[in-house]
Amino acid sequence: MPSRADDLVIASPEGLYCPAGGFHIDPSRPVPVAVITHGHGDHARSGMGTYHVAREGLPILQWRLGKQDYRVHPAGERFRIGGVQVSLHPAGHVLGSTQVRIEAGGETWVVSGDYKRDPDPTCLPFEVVHCDVFVTESTFALPIYRWAPASDVARDIEAWRVECEAQGEAAILYCYALGKAQRVLAELAPISPRPALLHGAIDAGVAVYRDAGVEMLPTQRVSELARDADVAGALVLAPPSAAGSPWIRRFRRAQQGFASGWMRIRGNRRRRNLDRGFVVSDHADWPSLLRTVEQTGARRVVAMHGDSAALVRVLCSRGLDAATLDAGYGEDD
Repeated sequence: MPSRADDLVIASPEGLYCPAGGFHIDPSRPVPVAVITHGHGDHARSGMGTYHVAREGLPILQWRLGKQDYRVHPAGERFRIGGVQVSLHPAGHVLGSTQVRIEAGGETWVVSGDYKRDPDPTCLPFEVVHCDVFVTESTFALPIYRWAPASDVARDIEAWRVECEAQGEAAILYCYALGKAQRVLAELAPISPRPALLHGAIDAGVAVYRDAGVEMLPTQRVSELARDADVAGALVLAPPSAAGSPWIRRFRRAQQGFASGWMRIRGNRRRRNLDRGFVVSDHADWPSLLRTVEQTGARRVVAMHGDSAALVRVLCSRGLDAATLDAGYGEDD
């Protein structure tokens, strides 16, 4: 994205930068002032001087980064940093995730961070914020990416667990430890009669969500089980890094599944040698990306990471001023 002289947000070696405010958004390197959209590792890093965060997201940041100089803001409350007015608005991605609204010189920019539009019992829903320029994520910006309701996917996961139980197997479900695991557990809470077993890396994040008042399926840490415990029919949540590890070998009879938007492509499931793939994502799908851009009323759109070029082509064909930007974020879904 070529920068313009009056841009409120530009690309810098540290990530997105607001020159008029003198702060960075989700910087990748230490900076004096950072505004953090959410707690995933590619957005929230240690080493910043000051962290501006949403009140709902503070527990996640404290868990991930420990004691820091946090400046905590209620959702929608306006505050000043340098020469601009800033406010944080729910993004619907994970607990405490926000969009960053920046206003100065009669112009408003919104940096979306990661977001989704589907209902999620673990976090506040996405809030449409009207703006002149919308900086949007585009992780799943291809027409093939369309999500079914997560409640339907949860019923599929429970049916798979029951199938595994009938065969004397455990059902090991790989999912991201912050956001995805908690959402799956929340969707399963009203439909599954059996507590889930958790890898230690998942259990720590689940505890943070429980402390924040999020209702989820009862759980037990795998390390608390006896080595000879019968786990047939148990749903076991583990991070993707556990696949093929010594930890996974304790489950002698098990099927393995993965919960991710990437499971929409069958080849991804085959490459991981999985028994099942469940399509559930904490990012916006293709229709939601287009709908969100339209609802913001933005005359200019900047698309970050993922399949941004495809989204930009469609937006340009619709008469919008659209361009791509490499902000250096990872893909956590």
